[in-house]
Amino acid sequence: MSLPHMLTIHTKPPTSTPATIPNNNEPRLTHTDPETGKASMVSVTDKPPTHRTALAVSSIWMPSVAFDLLKRNAHKKGDVLAVAQIAGIQAAKQTPNLIPLCHPLLLTHISVKLKLVEDEDEDDKDQPRGGRVEIQSSVACMGNTGVEMEALTGATVAALTVFDMCKAVGKDMVIGEIKVLEKTGGKSGVYRHQQSSSERQGHGI
Repeated sequence: MSLPHMLTIHTKPPTSTPATIPNNNEPRLTHTDPETGKASMVSVTDKPPTHRTALAVSSIWMPSVAFDLLKRNAHKKGDVLAVAQIAGIQAAKQTPNLIPLCHPLLLTHISVKLKLVEDEDEDDKDQPRGGRVEIQSSVACMGNTGVEMEALTGATVAALTVFDMCKAVGKDMVIGEIKVLEKTGGKSGVYRHQQSSSERQGHGI
C-alpha cells in the first residue's frame, strides 16, 4: 500500500517593522512632555547633589546726563549701584517664584557686581559722555540642578533696577546682552560661552 504524498507548504515569515529605538542623545526640551507637549517640571530626585556655580552678565547703557549723575552718585532716588546690587541678590533668591518650572534651591553664595564704563569720545573730551553699567552675577549651591537661571535673574533684575533708578532724567537707556558666561558642576561639567558678537549680528542682540 503506497503512502499518500505529503504536501509541504513553504510560507514566508511575515515581515515586521522594527521598533524605533529612541535616541537618548538627541537634543530635546526637558520641560516639555514628549507625549502631550504640555509643560512639566523635570524630576531631579535621582540626580546626585554636586557643587554648582554659574556666572551671568548684563549691561545697561545710558546717555550723558544720567551717566554723569550716576558717576557723582547724585540721582534723587539715592545710591543707584547699591540698590541695584541688593535687588540682584534678592532676585536670584526669588527665581523659582518668577520662573514657573525652576526648582527651589538652597543657594550658598550670591554675588552681584556693577562697574561703570564711560563711552570713548575722542572728538569732545570736555563734554559729559554717556556710558554703561556692566553687571556680573555669580551664584553657587550644593544641589541636584544648576543655578544658571538664578545667575541670569540676578543680572537682569540688577539692570532693570538701574533703569528704574535713572529713568527720571531720561528713558533713552538700553539694556544690553544678558547671557551665561560660565557654569560648572553636574553631569555636563564645565560650560563656557563661546559665541562671538559677530556671530549674533542680525538677531537683534
